[in-house]
Amino acid sequence: KLLQGTLIKRYKRFFIDIEYKGKTIIAHCPNSGSMMGLTDNGNKIFFSESTNPKRKLKYTAQIIKVNNKLVGINTHLTNKIVFEALNKKKIKDLALFNNIKPETKFSDNTRFDFLISNSNKKCFLEVKNVTLSRKNKIAEFPDAVTSRGAKHLKELISAKKKGFESYILYLIQREDCSYFKIAKDIDEEYKRIFNEALKNGVKVLCYDCKLSNEDIKINKQVDYEK
Repeated sequence: KLLQGTLIKRYKRFFIDIEYKGKTIIAHCPNSGSMMGLTDNGNKIFFSESTNPKRKLKYTAQIIKVNNKLVGINTHLTNKIVFEALNKKKIKDLALFNNIKPETKFSDNTRFDFLISNSNKKCFLEVKNVTLSRKNKIAEFPDAVTSRGAKHLKELISAKKKGFESYILYLIQREDCSYFKIAKDIDEEYKRIFNEALKNGVKVLCYDCKLSNEDIKINKQVDYEK
């Protein structure tokens, strides 16, 4: 079970001050994004405690509660959640792929999150973590300009042209959204390349998560704006 405190502030991207049992503690923030809409002072925050004496920070932020809804902020868990779901055949479009290889090189400057395959097909899968929701029940990505995300889409197009199946999976680490869209107003170039990827046969999957202070699991598929 996670510990619970009150968020004071996030700063220098990777630090969060938390009020816990009347004291201020510093926790690692495992999220390089803007975390737009999540870091208001006073939000409840769930965090883990490490017993590793070599760690600089003892605590790690995991989940923030916003408007009574839980949002997973640890991007280091994203691929682990998807890896478990792939093994348990929870992603129906990918259930026919039995061989799962994480962090696989595609080109000199690109690794995809997964190479999944069976006797007939090989498929590259890239995963993006989603936390942003500015409108009721709508999840959005990205929450800041992402040249790295745009590069991954271009490389997925390239993989498709070379005969691989190409998928991008947007993992929504929250359970209050029933629809997904690209945040064009935040990153117009990413939206343009996303549209290009769709035209070139890159397939899009969106799944939300079920969260508690004990675990985060992939939940159900979510519709998206084409």
